Amino acid sequence: MSGRRTALIIGATGGIGAELALNLGKRGWHVRALHRTAGSAARRFAALGLVDWIQGDAMNPADVAAAAAGTQLIVHAANPPGYRNWRGLALPMLDSTIAAAEAVGARILFPGTIYNFGPDAFPILHETSAQNPHTRKGAIRVEMERRLEAAAARGVRTLIVRAGDFFGPRAGNSWFAQGLVKPGKPVRSVTYPGRPDVGHAWAYLPDLSEAMAQLVEREDSLAAFEVFHFRGHSLVRGIEIAEAIRRVVGNPQLPIRALPWLAIRLLAPVVTTFREMLEMRYLWREPVTLDNGKLIATLGAEPHTPLDRAVAATLEGLGCLGGAPAARDGVSARAVSV
Repeated sequence: MSGRRTALIIGATGGIGAELALNLGKRGWHVRALHRTAGSAARRFAALGLVDWIQGDAMNPADVAAAAAGTQLIVHAANPPGYRNWRGLALPMLDSTIAAAEAVGARILFPGTIYNFGPDAFPILHETSAQNPHTRKGAIRVEMERRLEAAAARGVRTLIVRAGDFFGPRAGNSWFAQGLVKPGKPVRSVTYPGRPDVGHAWAYLPDLSEAMAQLVEREDSLAAFEVFHFRGHSLVRGIEIAEAIRRVVGNPQLPIRALPWLAIRLLAPVVTTFREMLEMRYLWREPVTLDNGKLIATLGAEPHTPLDRAVAATLEGLGCLGGAPAARDGVSARAVSV
């Protein structure tokens, strides 16, 4: 791709959306971000750099179409908050993006997850592994990708990059931030949701965004519909993430506690977030690894930050090492340098 490039990010205040805004901006892209309260978002996320914040709603196709005018890339990184009302929100928002991309000829970049897959596809997930989800969110994810593939057949170029659970300095809405530690507070203990000896796949967002940006800049070699898997930190022993937190905070005796799944199950009928967490418990019971052979063949190597360094940046970004949480106050200086 050459010349002045413009990207629209739907979901720029989320973890991967924020990382891509930073990454693409550093690469010389003109970055736009659609937000329902653009003025407030511009103040809270000023550290993302020269982002052009545009007032609008991703549920409104006209707003997305107007924001997408003249773009070459639309990043669809919007997710309903707290797992709530996925079917009522996720699919209409994606339809708005597809319509806008079709109108302006932009490629869609879609951050994928492993929700699409059921245990029959484990432990190693390939781009072509069978998608037989047994959760509502997984079924919606499958439908989202189906709509993107159907749009690609009409000429709407799509790039999907699937990854494991997010963590990073701006990943406030994540298992790491909402399950393992408490944002804005010193780490006194770690809560781990899975069995210690069961492997788990984590994606450090600065690495993931770097892989995505490198793929985007290979536009001339990409097919109309492309899917890649990002391996990230595929831990053989899931508890390694908690042990890394211990090392980073300098306390080898830091308590590691099991997530109280029984209490979550009892409260699930009245607490929406608990009900949605319970649905995804299977991902903590089965070892999962994403095969990144295709990504490596395309890029030469997968961007990779050592685990302890990635955990340190994440804890600082969450305000757990004495700084202000990045999700609230923008991006901390040390987090940016990682």
